[in-house]
Amino acid sequence: MNEDYIKYNDEAFMRRAIELAREAEKIDEVPVGALAVKDGVIIAEAYNTRQTTKCATHHAEVLAIEKACAALGGWRLPGVSLYVTMEPCAMCAGAIINARIPRVVFGAPDLRFGAFGSLVDLSKLPFNHKPEVIGGVLEEDCVKLLSDYFSEKRREEKIRRAERK
Repeated sequence: MNEDYIKYNDEAFMRRAIELAREAEKIDEVPVGALAVKDGVIIAEAYNTRQTTKCATHHAEVLAIEKACAALGGWRLPGVSLYVTMEPCAMCAGAIINARIPRVVFGAPDLRFGAFGSLVDLSKLPFNHKPEVIGGVLEEDCVKLLSDYFSEKRREEKIRRAERK
């Protein structure tokens, strides 16, 4: 298969993940979007809803995996690529490994919690499934989305502290 074609598709699917992340941001969630793709078709989409639902497991990746399992009718997801705007954490990486997802593509590295290379790399441990992991797809766009969100949160907190004085 042509590498330029794969790169183009990875970027196109990551652009959709970024749109989903922007939806999360609109409801004051950390802007992370994820989608599952099989045979070039999006079968599931999600974004973070952890703050909204008050549920620790409602990361974009876990929600997209749940929807993909429902769409395909099973807990194994062969032939599925998962696209996510930020490197998956250990919980999400574990779900990816357990769902037997063969390919993960992420945008921004997560130096604090990333479990596919930044902090730890679960894909290098002796599990029975090792997904191919591709990082850095549209990295600048993904990093900017996250850094702008957290900069705004810090600005808002500074204003709240000043108003309390």
